[in-house]
Amino acid sequence: MKAHQSTIGLNDEWLTPPEILSKLGHFHLDPCSPVNPPWQIADSFFAEGGLEKSWYGRVFCNPPFNRYARPKWMQKMANHGDGILLVPAATETNAFRAYVWNWAFAVCFLYGRPHFHYVDGSRAKANCGCSIALVAYGQYNAEVLQNSGLGRTVTL
Repeated sequence: MKAHQSTIGLNDEWLTPPEILSKLGHFHLDPCSPVNPPWQIADSFFAEGGLEKSWYGRVFCNPPFNRYARPKWMQKMANHGDGILLVPAATETNAFRAYVWNWAFAVCFLYGRPHFHYVDGSRAKANCGCSIALVAYGQYNAEVLQNSGLGRTVTL
């Protein structure tokens, strides 16, 4: 979250809006879930230790909005190779270059700045303050993004 937004500094755990998730299809695993998720993203989830555990199936990963932790999650997703990753569209960063441009099948740059949700499910008053990218690992996920209508998708 950017400094000019009222949500900055409150936490780094922001839930993906249901209106985005509804266009992405079925997932097997959410490795970055809150302890008591207000809605189901995948068949299974990890509330703790998602980086250390083995991932399986089609994964949806919305990592912590923490610039120090995020690259580790991006690397794990790139290595897993099947799913969709939600990250700030910071195309200039080392992590984006290493784990998106060099590994992904497609990137969808969302139209507008979404309003994420708090872990209790309530919608944040301010938008996220930055552009967001959905990153597809695997051909199927690239096709899902291409057909989602959520933004402009670039095939890599």
